[in-house]
Amino acid sequence: MSTPFGSRGSTAIRSLPRIALTLGDPAGIGPEIVRAALVDSRVQAAVELVVLGPRELRMEGCQVVGSGEELALVPSDSSRALWMDSSEGKLGAFELGFAQETCGRAALDALRLGADLGLSGAVDALVTAPVCKEALHLAGEKVEGQTQLLSRWAGAESCQMMALAGDMRVLIATRHMPLKAALESLTPELVLERLLLLNESLQAFGFPAPRLALAGINPHAGEGGLFGDEETLILEPALVRARAMGLDVTGPEPPDTVFVRAQSGVFDAVLALYHDQGFIPVKLAAPTTGLTVLLGMPYLRVSPAHGTAFDIAGRGTASPENLITALLQAAQWCR
Repeated sequence: MSTPFGSRGSTAIRSLPRIALTLGDPAGIGPEIVRAALVDSRVQAAVELVVLGPRELRMEGCQVVGSGEELALVPSDSSRALWMDSSEGKLGAFELGFAQETCGRAALDALRLGADLGLSGAVDALVTAPVCKEALHLAGEKVEGQTQLLSRWAGAESCQMMALAGDMRVLIATRHMPLKAALESLTPELVLERLLLLNESLQAFGFPAPRLALAGINPHAGEGGLFGDEETLILEPALVRARAMGLDVTGPEPPDTVFVRAQSGVFDAVLALYHDQGFIPVKLAAPTTGLTVLLGMPYLRVSPAHGTAFDIAGRGTASPENLITALLQAAQWCR
């Protein structure tokens, strides 16, 4: 059976998993929450960190490593984090709290280095601090987010993001896109593909027979066609095929109740159909501990479920708990 990710690292010869951590957008809260994670006792007890970022933001106390080959020779030591400069060029002056081309480029460089380390097996997992999509666009990458970049670089054709809020797991069928475009992209084939990915991934995470739910599109899941026919035309054909293939999946479920039922343990995971349908309940259920994991990748990638928080960048009020949760969960999965 294939798995949702396949860490190629050599965890067996290290006492703790070695995890690469990108700094994210320098103008956001990434650097300050990474700094807080470095000194957190829970992280130090569970993870050996390799922080990736521009040279100007190199953090005090980290051992500098020049390459993936050099990294492989460094003895395991969780008491001292490692640092790898992610770009040769200078970051230069920038202003906190705003999208800027230089910061977008710095975020891209760190992310690319992290992807290379993950693909080569130099690290056991990759955890990414938040980036600004506008800054990525200014830097020349017209993408909807990190998922698109990481899947492209890995050649992962069936890569999707699953969000976690405690025991509630939500796979998002479509990525960052306007709501109209997301709904127009839904087809029975796409929904079936996502259900199969979710089922297979949960099996790899230790659920032998995952109980899945498919969220509806319209209020009350269409109410038998009274509030729209998308459930009948798009979702039900996918459900029929999924059940014929042996999946335990119910639906279409009313979107206003399915996440409550998932949180209470009725379902192991929900397939949501567009970004906000899935992320609003996740962020309400776990405002400081929500995280995301990429399914269908050749290595493990985890991220906190929040953005750059430009409005509070540099004020010292940003909570590192989401990032710490992501690091601890990645370490647990590595083990």
